[in-house]
Amino acid sequence: MRGDGPVIRDANDGDTAAIVGLNLAEVRHTSPMDADRLRQLASLSAYHRVATQEGRVVAFLLTMHAGADYRNDNFVWFAERFPDFLYVDRIVVDAAAQGHRLGSALYGDLFAFARERGIPRITCEFNVVPPNEPSRLFHARHGFVEAGRQWLDEGRKQVSMQVADLA
Repeated sequence: MRGDGPVIRDANDGDTAAIVGLNLAEVRHTSPMDADRLRQLASLSAYHRVATQEGRVVAFLLTMHAGADYRNDNFVWFAERFPDFLYVDRIVVDAAAQGHRLGSALYGDLFAFARERGIPRITCEFNVVPPNEPSRLFHARHGFVEAGRQWLDEGRKQVSMQVADLA
């Protein structure tokens, strides 16, 4: 995207510190990620893009394609049920930039990316215990519906498994 809105582009090594910082600020809703973990996830990803404003990274989105060698309970849950999908590992928007539709811009770009490649669905999860109401509302606006739930972290967290069919 260009003009007055954000620029969405592929993430690169120069974005590492900004992405790790954004993730740290929202780690209660994601999972920990240092620079080494980011490089590992990026090497497995099908889509890893950032949104910038005035040259500064203010949001990022990282996904895995079905069949990736990714060890993650939520990814495995989807892989057991769907033959082809993109799994949203994490989407994070800088708190200072929230309300500017950066998450929606990234999801619009991701959905177009998936359609261009014939990938029929996007999957993700969000916490229901403890609740993440902003994520629930955001994903509902983008056509995600619940496909199931699962408990994680020895019963300390429950997630809603979400699917957006693109067909």
